[in-house]
Amino acid sequence: MLKQNFDQLNTMLAKLATDDGFRDRMQNDPVRALDTLGIKLDPAKVPAARLLPSKDAAAADHAALASKQIGENGMVLFMLSGVSVSRLAS
Repeated sequence: MLKQNFDQLNTMLAKLATDDGFRDRMQNDPVRALDTLGIKLDPAKVPAARLLPSKDAAAADHAALASKQIGENGMVLFMLSGVSVSRLAS
C-alpha cells in the first residue's frame, strides 16, 4: 500500500471512530469530507443511501490497519539486511 494511501485511510478510520463532525460530513457530503483528507471521489459513484460503520467498527478497522502497518514495518530490518527467516531459525 502506498504510504499516502495508508495515511489517508488511517486518518479516515480514526476520524470515523472518534470525530462526530467528520462522521456527519461523511454522511451528508462524503465527496467534500474525503477531499479534506486528500481523497478524491467521483460524486457519480456515491450511493444515494449511505450507512457509515459504527464508531466501534471503525475503531476496530483502524486498530487492524495500524497492526498491519506495524507488522510490515517490523520486517523492514530483515528485508533490508538480507537476513532470511530460515537463517534466523538456525
